[in-house]
Amino acid sequence: MAPYELGLISIGAIVALIYAGAYIAVALSLVSFVLVAMLKGTPIAVHLLTLAAADSISSQTFAVIPLFVLMGLIMSASNVGRDAYDVADHFLRRIRGGLGLATVTSNAVFAAVTGVSIAAAAVFTRVAVPEMLRLGYHPRFAVGVVAGSSVLGMLIPPSILLIIYAILTDQSIGMMFYAGIGPGILLSAVYCAGIIGMAFLLPRFVYDVDGRFADLHASSDRPRLSALDVIRKGGPLILLIVIVLGGIYGGVFTPTEAGAIGSFAALIIAIARRSLTLKSFWNVLLETGHITASVCFLIIAATMYSRALTVAGVPFWLSGLVSGEGDSFLLVMLVYIVVILLLGTIIDSVSIILIMVPLFLPILNGMGADIVWFGIVTIITVEIGLLTPPLGMACFVIKGSLPDNRIKLGDIFSGAAPFALMMLFVVALIVSFPDLVYVGRWFGM
Repeated sequence: MAPYELGLISIGAIVALIYAGAYIAVALSLVSFVLVAMLKGTPIAVHLLTLAAADSISSQTFAVIPLFVLMGLIMSASNVGRDAYDVADHFLRRIRGGLGLATVTSNAVFAAVTGVSIAAAAVFTRVAVPEMLRLGYHPRFAVGVVAGSSVLGMLIPPSILLIIYAILTDQSIGMMFYAGIGPGILLSAVYCAGIIGMAFLLPRFVYDVDGRFADLHASSDRPRLSALDVIRKGGPLILLIVIVLGGIYGGVFTPTEAGAIGSFAALIIAIARRSLTLKSFWNVLLETGHITASVCFLIIAATMYSRALTVAGVPFWLSGLVSGEGDSFLLVMLVYIVVILLLGTIIDSVSIILIMVPLFLPILNGMGADIVWFGIVTIITVEIGLLTPPLGMACFVIKGSLPDNRIKLGDIFSGAAPFALMMLFVVALIVSFPDLVYVGRWFGM
């Protein structure tokens, strides 16, 4: 059997182990060791994979992961999401589908300081869903808009997935952050347009009582914010965004330093707001450690698997398979996107990136593709998996956070389906018009 055939079999073995319940990092590292041992012998397998483990996270660049995770969790524990929602609702309540627009807008702002989709899903399930149900929105739409907008946290910088992709492909973290701004705004705009369109064309999907526009009738029940309240609730969040992203894009400090400064600023804000107790801060530190250890273990395992595939010659075989075809680039991208969508039904976002990117990156490099653009396409496509069954991690988080047990998991998936289709539309736009990734250039950024 040819080496590349063993490499292809290893992909199926990893998927089978995941289906059997194995942790993705264990599956990756185990299959990597067996593959190299079969091709080169056990001693070489031990040596090669030990080097992979040592090299994969030895750079100080990896300090950016726990720092941004810490910053995001501190802001999440400080009720910043609720304040962002209150401010967005204040300005958008009079528009048809206004609470849906407020949820998307506040999630986009929240994403700029957390970078974690699951955190956004948990926060806005408790903040937005009860308010939308009270004002006559359909339960399916209420949970669907929260699920859909939660994925913005993985695209709008500082996103953990952008950081992981940059490290994995040896790209600039700052450049990946820069590239995520335009597509993040684009996806938010498509969501808002979709919500307004559904409110006019499919009112029974949006509203619970005969498709009636409830916002105007019930808006008086909600307290109005004064200008001082808007500044008090929105000011700290905007300040943190300016400090972190402004410092990176302005060349004042590196992304790793930005993570440290952002975490310190988030802690100061939380203390000033008196919204973070010692117990909750300890829980934030523990969760930061758990997330960091999990991500680093996954990166180590992915590095092992990437080198094992190289030993087996799979990337070279795939490159040879598609070379010489006039339309091979679009064909490769189509295959790549379809495979990611399928994997998204069973595997989490980080794991998909760590499996698929090392497999296809050499091919796209050989075709002269923009690796930053490739990363944005990858992350948006991967995030669709958060909304699709059977895994649909964002949908499960929403179900676990819901105060209303009458809403079933199937309602959440059906409510999130239009937003998954909107994401697929944005992927098609970015594949067709790659310059959308660098939309900041149009404004002299």
